[in-house]
Amino acid sequence: MRAIEITRPGGPEVLEWREVPEPQVERGDVLIDVTASALNRADVLQRNGMYDPPPGAPPYPGLEVSGVVAEVGSDVEHFKAGDEVCALLGGGGYAERVVVPWQQVMPAPEGVPLKEAAGLPEVACTVWSNVFMLGRLRRGETLLVHGGASGIGTFAVQLAKALGSRVVATVGTAEKAEQVRRLGADEVINYREEDFAEKVQADVILDIIGAKYLAGNLKALRTGGRLVIIALQGGARGEIDLSTLIAKRASVHATTLRARPVDEKGAIVRSVVDNVWPLVAAGAVRPIVYAELPMSEAAEAHRMLDSGEHVGKILLVR
Repeated sequence: MRAIEITRPGGPEVLEWREVPEPQVERGDVLIDVTASALNRADVLQRNGMYDPPPGAPPYPGLEVSGVVAEVGSDVEHFKAGDEVCALLGGGGYAERVVVPWQQVMPAPEGVPLKEAAGLPEVACTVWSNVFMLGRLRRGETLLVHGGASGIGTFAVQLAKALGSRVVATVGTAEKAEQVRRLGADEVINYREEDFAEKVQADVILDIIGAKYLAGNLKALRTGGRLVIIALQGGARGEIDLSTLIAKRASVHATTLRARPVDEKGAIVRSVVDNVWPLVAAGAVRPIVYAELPMSEAAEAHRMLDSGEHVGKILLVR
C-alpha cells in the first residue's frame, strides 16, 4: 500500500507518498480501507520531530480516518467487512489502509458524507472528553474556547451551544470572528485587539495556548471554574497564582488524548457515539471542512495548515 512518510524532521516538503508494508491484522483489530484522513496540529509536531507516535502505532502521521471495514480480527464482534466507519488513531491515518483496535472505531454518523466523517473523531473525542466528561460543562454555564476557528474550536462552539451553554471564543481576525459567530458563538473576541480576561467570566475554559494564557485564564475563571489545557502553542512553563486558584475554588487540568491506553480511548469513543453522534445526525453539529486535497498532496495541505488561515478541518482524500 501507499502512505505519507516523514522522510526527516522539517517543513511540509519532508512528507512523501511512498510504498510501505501492508498493516497486519491482530485478533482485536479492524482493518479500514481509508476514504479520507484529516490534519491536526499533532501531525505538524510529529513532522517536526517533536511528537513521536505512541508505542505500537504506525509511524505515519494522521490521528483520524473514515472509510470502509475491509477485515476484522477473530475477537471483533461489533464490526464487519463493508461497514462504513470512522476511527480515532494513535497514528497512521495518512495511508491507503490502517489497522485500529476495535475499541477506537465508531460507525460513521448518519447524515454526514463518509469523507467528511474523517474530520470528526479527533475533535469529537477531544471536545467531549475534555469539556464535558472532565470539565463537566452544564446547561446554562459559559464555555470559553481559545482558537475558535480551529477544528477543535469550531466543533466545541457547536456542541456546547447545542447542549445549552453560552459560548465565547477567541480568534485572530475579523473574518474568522464572523464565521465562528455563524456557528453559534454568543461572543467572539479578537485576541489581537482585546484582552479576553477583561471581557469574560467562564465556568469552563478549553485552552490550546498554555503558559502564555495561564494568568489570563485564571482571571477569566468564575468561582468553581475549570481550566482544561490540551495544547501548548504558547509555551509549557508558567506560574500559577495559587491564591487566585484557592479563592475561586477553581481547578486546572492538563490532558492529552493520543497517548492514552486503548481502554480509556474506547470509553471516550463509546460516550461520543452515545451522546454526540445523535446531535450530528440531527444536524445540530457538523464537521466544518475548509479544504479537501488528495492524500498524495499532504505537503500542500500542511502548508495550508501552517498558514493559520483555515477555519475548521483540512481533509486528505483518497
